[in-house]
Amino acid sequence: MNRIGRLTMTEGTLGIGIANARLDSAKVSRRGFCAAVAGVLASPALAAARRQDGSGFKPRYILGSCMYGYTALSEIVPEVHKIGAGAIDIWPKVHGNQREQLDEMGERQFAALLEKHDVSLGCITQYKLGPFGLQDEMRLAQRLGCPTIVTGGEGPRGLAGGELKAAVAQFVEKMKPHLDVAQETGVTIAIENHANNLIESPDSLKWLAELRPSPHLAIAFAPYHLPQKEPLLADLIRSLDRAIAMFYAWQHGMGCVQKLPKEQELLQMPGRGDLDFAPLLAALRDIDYRGWTEIFMHPVPRGIPILETTEAVTGEINRARAYLARQLQTL
Repeated sequence: MNRIGRLTMTEGTLGIGIANARLDSAKVSRRGFCAAVAGVLASPALAAARRQDGSGFKPRYILGSCMYGYTALSEIVPEVHKIGAGAIDIWPKVHGNQREQLDEMGERQFAALLEKHDVSLGCITQYKLGPFGLQDEMRLAQRLGCPTIVTGGEGPRGLAGGELKAAVAQFVEKMKPHLDVAQETGVTIAIENHANNLIESPDSLKWLAELRPSPHLAIAFAPYHLPQKEPLLADLIRSLDRAIAMFYAWQHGMGCVQKLPKEQELLQMPGRGDLDFAPLLAALRDIDYRGWTEIFMHPVPRGIPILETTEAVTGEINRARAYLARQLQTL
């Protein structure tokens, strides 16, 4: 019996209600219908039910296009299912150029490519537009059934205490008109804790989670940019709870700023550097995390694949995924 066939009465009622609302409002694709039901299954009430029935945490993987540099989308999209994912996160230059490729091929051809390989557009990463320049991007995301956009948090840097809280509150207030569009388009704007941004420290993340006025404003959690201390990272994940929409399986290793020998550069990947991901995975399990998980690193220079061939990149992501699976088995 499939997953829908095993829905409880509560799940089924909620799922039918949302699906009917979607069908009444627009012509909905199979992918759109599945997204509607997935939203129901991620509700807090059903999360509690999952804990009670003993089901475990399983990462919901998404493939970051920039891991393949400027490789053609036609070559990357078939790799999505090979890494246990069903969705792709497309990046613009300089890290990748797949967002520009979308513009070049057009939305119709891009959607057809995804449909051919049974892949959804799960995320668009857009740092260059910033959090206040996403309105057109959110409408494109809506047309393509994309639920997430990741960007940075603009504002003063290096603040602490009351000054930091005030700056985060000001940022949240400035975001409100954009969150109206996010709600209209069904998009979640996830702010990464990126270095040299307002949202970069554990405290800034906590304030963002506490002050956000809508679930359409969320966090893209990047361990790379935080102290590499497992208890701190795990406790922070638990504190942020449902504010997290993207989790990067990414550690600092020896960094990604200077050119290093490849074996040192790859220390950013799970299972290669010193960071033990088991406590982080345990924290994600404890909050019943249902957002995206993206196995990730940055090469030097930006725009090149993390390894020379598409096959090798996919193999390295799968090596990291196998490591994460082993860590999960220890919990």
